[in-house]
Amino acid sequence: MSWALYLIGQDPKVQKMCQEELDEIFGDDYNRPFTLDDVKNLKYIECVLKESQRLYPSLPYIGRVSSSDIVVNGYTIPAGTNCMIFTYMLHRDPDTYPDPEKFDPDRFLPENSIGRHPFAYVPFSAGPRNCIGQRFAMMEQKVVLAHVLLNYEVKSLAPRDQLQLTAEMVLRSYNGIMMQITPRRRS
Repeated sequence: MSWALYLIGQDPKVQKMCQEELDEIFGDDYNRPFTLDDVKNLKYIECVLKESQRLYPSLPYIGRVSSSDIVVNGYTIPAGTNCMIFTYMLHRDPDTYPDPEKFDPDRFLPENSIGRHPFAYVPFSAGPRNCIGQRFAMMEQKVVLAHVLLNYEVKSLAPRDQLQLTAEMVLRSYNGIMMQITPRRRS
């Protein structure tokens, strides 16, 4: 969530598009409770969250143990080998994501996702051992982000090249993420 807010705070155009989507759904009744239909209709905000997780996956790597011998590019990986999938790098493959360092939520619009390998984007892992809570997590993130953007403008105070990333149990900024949050002005 902090990465999504940070990236939105870096890109006024994306923030405006999120707020336009929210205004279309909520109109002047922005204090009412969210409905399931509201959450389902947050299509652009979902793209923003997915792109944020592509650039800054919560889990920068996923560990697995190979269950059988497997040959990859001519190299045999024996059964029982500890393997690491570096999602941080996987999500920056320029063959899958042109200009991979660019924050571009449109990558996740349905028309732009056609033909993308299902394992090219795995912020919650994939296959039989993926995160069982990923759908709930996405819904929860959409509601929280929508609530923030309904009520506030966000601005990131440090450029991306000044962030010091550290990959511990989760990917985070070593020095935190400085943001300016102001009440949203409505016309």
